[in-house]
Amino acid sequence: MYDIVVVGAGPAGLTAAVYARRAEKSVLVVEKETFGGQITHSPKVENYPGTLQMSGNEFAEKLVEQALSLGAEIELDEVTAIETEGKTKRVIGQNATYEAKSVIVATGSKHRTLGAENEEKFVGSGVSYCAVCDGAFYKGKEVAVIGGGNTALQEAVMLSELCKKVTLVQNLPFFTGEKKLLDLLEKKENVEFVTSSVVSGLEGEDSLCAIRIRNTETNEETTLSVDGIFVAIGQVPENEPFRSVASLDDYGYIVSGEECESGTEGIFVAGDCRTKLVRQIATAVSDGAVAAVNACRYTDSIK
Repeated sequence: MYDIVVVGAGPAGLTAAVYARRAEKSVLVVEKETFGGQITHSPKVENYPGTLQMSGNEFAEKLVEQALSLGAEIELDEVTAIETEGKTKRVIGQNATYEAKSVIVATGSKHRTLGAENEEKFVGSGVSYCAVCDGAFYKGKEVAVIGGGNTALQEAVMLSELCKKVTLVQNLPFFTGEKKLLDLLEKKENVEFVTSSVVSGLEGEDSLCAIRIRNTETNEETTLSVDGIFVAIGQVPENEPFRSVASLDDYGYIVSGEECESGTEGIFVAGDCRTKLVRQIATAVSDGAVAAVNACRYTDSIK
């Protein structure tokens, strides 16, 4: 029986483990894939307070080291469900079942990928999923933004202030984002629009140098030279295993406010897997701290 089981070893989950251990609670972190989460794919992190520059791997390694040095335990396992029985929570994994007084869900969300040829190869070397995180690396260069919703348009606006040229590639004949954003982009001389088109492949040696674009109406394929692309076609949370203990919105995110409560007593939620406006390392770490403090208070209240 642990005081707290944390599901997910990204910035939110590991921060929660650090805070809970400093409060002298027994803590188990259960992670199914990569310690550190998506941030490990970022070659440079320059927007985390107090640090001029580091790689995502460096950041993740330091967090893992800190949590372990404080006495947190870590298990590699995929959680398939959470059950409650009285004051006891059971975290059901593929390999084992873990019991706890309190649970923090910090499973994050994944950027929806294009599924295009060579996409994975160029992640961190020309393929990005966050203009706020990586836009500054492409100052004065030519980039493409893939998508047509608000996120894509907002990223294109930001990039247009930094980059020599921005090409928006949308699979539909029209853009689905706000008209005021589209109007703003249409006034910019360094922004071009490609509609009814999808990215069919990525080209380059060590880094991306071009993308192949296929028109969905004519099936004609063209090549666009770019230094980088920003994929903005949505995110995918993995919260289905927690539906019985938390409410999910239409997009699959756990409905939760700044107190990081799930709606089920003793179960909290932190990071990108919950409903929120901003998803960055700083906000994930903040959630982890809040969720841990509240989980500690809950475990103290049921002693």
